[in-house]
Amino acid sequence: MVTIKKKRIKGQTYYYLEHSIRDGKKVQKKEIYLGRKIPSDIEEIKKAMLEDIYSKKWYSDVDKIRKNYSNNQRNVPKSIREKELESFATIFTYDTQRIEGSTLTRRETADLLERGITPKNKPMRDVHEAQAHKDLFLEILKSKKDLSLHEIMEWHWKLFDKTKPDIAGKLRTYQVGIGSSKFMPPSPVEVYPMLTEFFRWYNKNKNKQHPVEIAALAHLKFVTIHPFGDGNGRISRLIMNFILGRKKYPMFDISYEGRNSYYNALERSQVKKEDRIFLQWFTRRYIKEHRRYLK
Repeated sequence: MVTIKKKRIKGQTYYYLEHSIRDGKKVQKKEIYLGRKIPSDIEEIKKAMLEDIYSKKWYSDVDKIRKNYSNNQRNVPKSIREKELESFATIFTYDTQRIEGSTLTRRETADLLERGITPKNKPMRDVHEAQAHKDLFLEILKSKKDLSLHEIMEWHWKLFDKTKPDIAGKLRTYQVGIGSSKFMPPSPVEVYPMLTEFFRWYNKNKNKQHPVEIAALAHLKFVTIHPFGDGNGRISRLIMNFILGRKKYPMFDISYEGRNSYYNALERSQVKKEDRIFLQWFTRRYIKEHRRYLK
């Protein structure tokens, strides 16, 4: 957290911004001198300070991860790469579906998607949605089309055509809530204008900002708009991995077991309208998930 500190030097008061960063067991303090008065644009200065600190601290690690991951992939036979992608698709499908309430276990998901064994005594909705998710995930990774409203509507239709045809591929025209979250999604009349702005933002920044930052912010921005009656989290996580995969970064699975910190980061960002909260959570978890490529 960035805090404003004041110091008295020879009877004069001077202001500084201070932020502490934990690096392993060490804590480092960063300071920015503000002057004898607190500037009127102090909130913007705070954001710029955080962006500078964390871009230097984290993105160098993220880029090293990408480089070592790419080097590793070049040395792996094609058949093994394909098998690893299939395994990731299964794990990603399990976690993203489980986060949204699927009753399928990890083993049942693997048996279904990798061996064609349909689990007994489980809702067919969960079965169909798991199959649809994996198929869609693998399909979009091969697609040469970029993100657009048309593509996202197609994704949603393919996910829910068999299980929820009344909402599949349709923007919501009604108000929705998010479980026990303090955040209330935008009203129906705001959805289309916000989606238009979302794709304008994406097209403007996709080749300017760091790919991991774009993936994280696209996830946050889309799920905050909450344009569909259901499936917003799943579509957001597909968008996230579509961006990472297209930029040749290793993809990211948000585990069901780690869902509480994920929910908290999303909610805090949404309620406080501060993207950096989720971005910092995302980047830390991404580095932790792929730490093996830092060695």
